[in-house]
Amino acid sequence: MSLLLDSCWRALAYCLHPRVVLLSLLPVLLMAAGVFALGYYFWYPAQAELNAWLDSWSLLSPLRAWLDNAGLGSLASVLAPLLLLALATPLLVLLALLLVGLFMTPAMVKLVALRRFAHLERRQGAGFFDSLAWATGSTLLALLALLASLPLWLVPPLAVLLPPLVWGWLSYRVFAFDALAEHADRAERTELLARHRSSLWLMGLVCGLLGAAPSLLWVSGAMFIAMAPLLVPLAVWVYALVFAFSSLWFAHYLLAALARLRAAAVPAVPAGPDPQPFQHLP
Repeated sequence: MSLLLDSCWRALAYCLHPRVVLLSLLPVLLMAAGVFALGYYFWYPAQAELNAWLDSWSLLSPLRAWLDNAGLGSLASVLAPLLLLALATPLLVLLALLLVGLFMTPAMVKLVALRRFAHLERRQGAGFFDSLAWATGSTLLALLALLASLPLWLVPPLAVLLPPLVWGWLSYRVFAFDALAEHADRAERTELLARHRSSLWLMGLVCGLLGAAPSLLWVSGAMFIAMAPLLVPLAVWVYALVFAFSSLWFAHYLLAALARLRAAAVPAVPAGPDPQPFQHLP
């Protein structure tokens, strides 16, 4: 637990480093361009298709009638944009995580290693393409889990709990692998992930809950749909900061655990007999 808390406050302190702040803007710039391109070409057609699908769904007729009777008929017009934002949010989060894992996490690990673990040998247990394949496969599994769990989102408690659980699992998979990719060999990585599995799962869950916190911005987006193109990059930047903290937390924790593992593996030098320099003197 001491290692968990020590690495946590160190990660929080490192988030104020100018390099971390600048690197957190990289996914935002890339995703902002993608969001504006998708919004320009696909927002209104997708919204029209979703509106047509909702109008053809008879189960929503009682809801529309209730809103009209309550004098809230105008809220029905924002149902499609709200649903479209709700469907796009997990995709944006997953893409942001993948971008952070590819571009930011190696830089975060390098920063932590240079400042705290310069003496730690780099055994190159995994390369760039290994990390890319691991992150891509984990992201696809998380995406499938989100798509499979969409019907459960109709249950309010599950709608709040399921996304952080999926994001936490993904954070655990991606950040733990990347934190050890350069310094640990395959055997050390396997041992550390098995030995610290419970702590890493807890860290992933906390990171998943933190990743759900910026969803307040989407509430604002629901109220001001016209501001969605501005709120999306802002939300992605907040997500990027959360992911930067997550990568720093995993880097501090696992590099410290790796240093302890290697220190424990060094055999102790047995102490010899006490020298007696005067025993041969007459």
